[in-house]
Amino acid sequence: MKYMIMLYGSQQDYDAMAGRPGGKPPMSAEQVAAMHAHMESVHKELAESGELVDGRGLTAPVHARRVQLRHGAPVVTDGPYPETQEVLAGFTVVDCASFDRATQIAARFVNPDADGEYVDVRPVAEGIEDLDG
Repeated sequence: MKYMIMLYGSQQDYDAMAGRPGGKPPMSAEQVAAMHAHMESVHKELAESGELVDGRGLTAPVHARRVQLRHGAPVVTDGPYPETQEVLAGFTVVDCASFDRATQIAARFVNPDADGEYVDVRPVAEGIEDLDG
């Protein structure tokens, strides 16, 4: 079964990765490189085991747009969104034997030095029969 592992961040996280001062201390180029190397390593291992379907990082929330209907007309809001601190920052889709295995994989994406950081793991619906609330 396929599972999506969703990683979260905020505009402050993206600013820190870019070395800009803000709500979080700026990351050094070495710290950013180490983070990317870790993600690449996990994805490489998953590709070698045949469990990786896809994985991508997303651009900063400042580059996002939200489209919603109001009174039947689309309304577009540019990010970042003041009412939302965290946004989807990236994802990895794996195809593995069980929810427990997907959870083990997901744990590898949580930074052990970032207390409170989390990722979500959800099964990917392959058809309408998988949408059983």
